[in-house]
Amino acid sequence: MNERRIALMRILDSRKKYTARELAERFGVSIRTIQRDLDYLQQTGLPLYTETGPHGGYRALPNRLLPPLHLARDEALSLFLMLQLLEDIPDIPFGSVRRHLSEHYYAELPQDVQDNIDQLKDYISFRMVPTHADAPHTSLILEAALNKRRVNMHYRSASGAKWTQVYPIGLYFDHGYWYMPAHSRDRIILYRSDRVITLTMLDETLDSLPTLQEWLASEDSRVGIPSKIRFTALGARLAESDALFHNVSHHEGLGQEWQGHIPVEEFRYVSRLLLKYGPEAEVVYPKELRTLVRKLLQDSLNPYLEDDEE
Repeated sequence: MNERRIALMRILDSRKKYTARELAERFGVSIRTIQRDLDYLQQTGLPLYTETGPHGGYRALPNRLLPPLHLARDEALSLFLMLQLLEDIPDIPFGSVRRHLSEHYYAELPQDVQDNIDQLKDYISFRMVPTHADAPHTSLILEAALNKRRVNMHYRSASGAKWTQVYPIGLYFDHGYWYMPAHSRDRIILYRSDRVITLTMLDETLDSLPTLQEWLASEDSRVGIPSKIRFTALGARLAESDALFHNVSHHEGLGQEWQGHIPVEEFRYVSRLLLKYGPEAEVVYPKELRTLVRKLLQDSLNPYLEDDEE
């Protein structure tokens, strides 16, 4: 496909109507050449329809099947790997056909590129965090977020299942789970999508909702308590893969430390998170967080102390 036809395909994909004369003048060719280009695009899979009359013209059909992509070899390999990665993400929104997507794409590639992909499969693997928590409502959640619609959901919380109405602002995937930030009672609350039992979209809308990206980029409005955590060299290495402690800094003579502000509401979560570090991390302050970690460590040790009593 030459550059003119690629540009023509993009123009027609803009959902505007163009007459053959307008397209011919735009590209500096004859109307007959443009008509040959349009015939070619239809043969490659771009569904066009023509509206007659003074306001008529050529236009691409909505909800159409897109024509084949024209990619260089490295681009084709990269796209196939991305499709493979998507297959391993559970319950991805609008993912009902994704299992077959890479197969269809692979079948349309030239034989030499297929051979490259076959070889590539032996040298690369995506190790996703395994999860058995189904989240079947991700597509509906994302639809609600895109349209700023309210939803009514039956949600399984720590205190038991309950009904609640919220405005989802998007979805993000982290460590094997889909998370749904949602607006409720003038604040954003984070829900686990796999804990949504049933969900129905309502008619109410809220135009003032932030997008997911705006929410992620915003600063936490909660008041944080100044905190310091000291890590051993091994603890600092482990912290590199931790979203909270990844920016551990090294100070000559002082060891490796993390300093920041932690909201009181997150103390229980952070104290449990620190359990996995064992002796490789120590809370310097605040005292409340240090006490929580000590209690959890003691509770973990108690069952083993019973062995000494036997």
